Amino acid sequence: MTIVRGEPDATRAPISETEATAEVPGVLPEALTGFIGYLLRRVFAQFAAFADGPEDGSRDFLVLDALTGGDWVSQFDLAKRLGINRTIMVGVIDRLEGRGQVLRTRNPANRRQYILSLTDEGRSAVEAGRRAVAERDARLTAALSPEQVTRLNTLLTRLLPQGTQGLVQGTEHLVDQAHHRLRRLGDEKLAGTGLRVRHYGPLSILAAQGPCPQQRLAQELAITGPATSQLVDELVDGGMVHRGRDPHDRRRHALELTELGHSRLKAVAEAVDLLAADVAELLGPGGEDELRALLVQLLEPAHPGIAEAAGRRG
Repeated sequence: MTIVRGEPDATRAPISETEATAEVPGVLPEALTGFIGYLLRRVFAQFAAFADGPEDGSRDFLVLDALTGGDWVSQFDLAKRLGINRTIMVGVIDRLEGRGQVLRTRNPANRRQYILSLTDEGRSAVEAGRRAVAERDARLTAALSPEQVTRLNTLLTRLLPQGTQGLVQGTEHLVDQAHHRLRRLGDEKLAGTGLRVRHYGPLSILAAQGPCPQQRLAQELAITGPATSQLVDELVDGGMVHRGRDPHDRRRHALELTELGHSRLKAVAEAVDLLAADVAELLGPGGEDELRALLVQLLEPAHPGIAEAAGRRG
């Protein structure tokens, strides 16, 4: 089978450890719970928190499973379709080739490309991997009925690029791919501004509350202290947030939006709204409400009250 190109580059660099482990259980910010992208981020983090093996193993299976449909004419084209950073993809293929699970040969039509083929050992690994993925998915989605899981997977697939749909199997992998695609689409809307979609939460909370100690901001966002520090440093360096004195306790610092911060909040809020519109279009009529309800159901055990908050915001 020959796969043609056509989808823009969807590779991503690995996120920092601080950001990857940012979320903590607790009350989630009501201002954010109506957004599919935010809920998807929280589910992604919740799934990652229950990791029972190295991330390399997850990527290895994702590549092997994608190759079950036939040879792939370019390993970097496959990396794009699966949202794997090019450099990381080289390591993945090296491992799979070393195990005898993938055969990598020069493409006679383009000597700079490698054709990837699945070996018999690779097919056996896929079968074992699919059983392991199914068992893990069952644990991660225990809050949903089998019918709801099927519907969740269908809706998540709609959020993926067309060239990727059909390549990715399993709820956990679909959540991962959909989360990173929405993150990329949102950040693209802010290209050249120095902002990211993740800045919307702290900027909007500081705008609503005024001077706010960093510890309280972390509590409001339900993220760790180190993750909050990383966000605040980015905003301070960008001139959007000022570290001043807490008017209620002069011994503590408080965070406050600058004039530039208020202006940039408008830009990031517009990008968030545009992303929400894109998501609604991708999911189709009724799909947004349906997906929101399923994601909330997955989050409710660790975040009591999120269903009520999402209902008010949505």
